[in-house]
Amino acid sequence: MATGIKDKVAILGMGCSRFGERWDADSAGLMAEAFDEALADAGIERGQIDAAWFGSCYDAINVGNSAIPASSALRLDGIPFSRMENMCATGTEALRGAAYAVASGAVDIALAIGAEKLKDTGYGGLPPPFKGTFNDQWLPMGSAPAGFAQLAGGYRAKHGVSKEDLKRGMAHISWKSHQNGVLSPKAHLRKPVSMDTILNAPMIAEPLGLFDCCGVSDGAACAIVTTPEIARALGKRDLVTIKAIQLSISSGIETTTDTWDGSHVRNTRNAASRAYREAGIDDPRAQIDLMEVHDCFSITELVTMEDLFVSPDGRAVADILDGFYDRDGGGVPCQVDGGLKCFGHPIGASGLRMAYEIYTQLLERAGERQISRPSIGLTHNLGGVPYLGIAAISILGLHDAGRA
Repeated sequence: MATGIKDKVAILGMGCSRFGERWDADSAGLMAEAFDEALADAGIERGQIDAAWFGSCYDAINVGNSAIPASSALRLDGIPFSRMENMCATGTEALRGAAYAVASGAVDIALAIGAEKLKDTGYGGLPPPFKGTFNDQWLPMGSAPAGFAQLAGGYRAKHGVSKEDLKRGMAHISWKSHQNGVLSPKAHLRKPVSMDTILNAPMIAEPLGLFDCCGVSDGAACAIVTTPEIARALGKRDLVTIKAIQLSISSGIETTTDTWDGSHVRNTRNAASRAYREAGIDDPRAQIDLMEVHDCFSITELVTMEDLFVSPDGRAVADILDGFYDRDGGGVPCQVDGGLKCFGHPIGASGLRMAYEIYTQLLERAGERQISRPSIGLTHNLGGVPYLGIAAISILGLHDAGRA
């Protein structure tokens, strides 16, 4: 019977580039920036890495559809190096590949790296996505803001939340992230934004205003993973281990049956349920110390709080307005680094960037934005649209966390 990967894989080192309009660096340069930090953090030589997984989404504007450019950029000669893409879960998918290889015993030390250049495209948002069957059949005239704005209508209809309360909850999410982003030196946007500015911003896709939408940026992040035993032998004392990694991908059932009411994201609930079982978490509201979730839009973060079973159904707005998810709110801090709202969303890098923040917080290296003594953290990615896409959950923790 499958037992999962809980505590079978330790993070030896992590790195993250500065995110933003990186006209000064191409994809290879961003990868090298993140990799150099991870290698120094791990305390190993590049020749000790046995295999690598590289995630990027838009091959035509990045490094192409093979892993050769990544291998060349990092000077990792002769090892297995795989390139992967799984929409917005691409970075977490790269981490899953590296972690599974270590957990299986196939390799001792593996690399997961994700990078994306989006500012060079000339588009204000994402380029036209995913040409071919997916776009032609399911989203021929779709857009990301329109797809996620539909969550608001479904959520309000199911839970009876007023338009005004929902708008205030969404505005608080954006305000919180911008407050936190000020303290993140690698973030793209580092200025606080007032509630009045958020509430009175131009409308993008009702009810999503300008500050309810994350931007695009350039960036890279990576992780070097191994077994806890090897990490100890290499002199690591405080270990962060992977408690769970789970993905859930839609078959299209939401759009072809009447089983989905539009108020939540089924894939997030599926992946979260499996991740909690794998990690041995019974009460995420009490046991999770911090979260980095896929706040591509403020309504997405709001609904995700319920899809992760942290807020009860219909109660996320109240929890948000009560400050439960604020950095110093006494609940479960969410987006303590500013999230996608402040980093932007270079697709291949985002999942690993989230893991980088959790890792940094668990080792209490986060400086001004450090929260008090965390031991378990969660990341969440959501690709596609709420009714047809991918959800990825990773749970990271101190090696002793959750043990009796």
